Amino acid sequence: MPKLSRIDHFVLTARDVDASVAFYTRVLGMTAEPFHPADGTLRWALCFGANKINLHQAGAEFKPNAWAATVGAQDICFISDEPLSLWQKHFANCGVAVEEGPIGRTGATGKIISLYIRDPDGNLIEVSNYLPSDR
Repeated sequence: MPKLSRIDHFVLTARDVDASVAFYTRVLGMTAEPFHPADGTLRWALCFGANKINLHQAGAEFKPNAWAATVGAQDICFISDEPLSLWQKHFANCGVAVEEGPIGRTGATGKIISLYIRDPDGNLIEVSNYLPSDR
């Protein structure tokens, strides 16, 4: 059987693409990059590291798309090398409430400690650090 090596990108469906771009750039430090697919329309991607999130406007999703593209249905975990104490201060400065955490969880490759916030569409965003013994 062939094996997958990584996720290249995923799509978030947003009520307001501009609000999502503002949140992910201001609160999570991502870079917003405009791009034009083959149909010539303007689309937005949020980039960080070697990763990308494409944004679709709710009700005007690009084809092909998920069968049930829904706003606010995602639960995403991002790993940071920065201490969660810095993230807590940053979230407070941005006026973003921490819904839960710091709290211990299990990541893809070991134990993590996480903070949970919500984006403008209600998606659950987890910012986590791997514990030093699990690096």
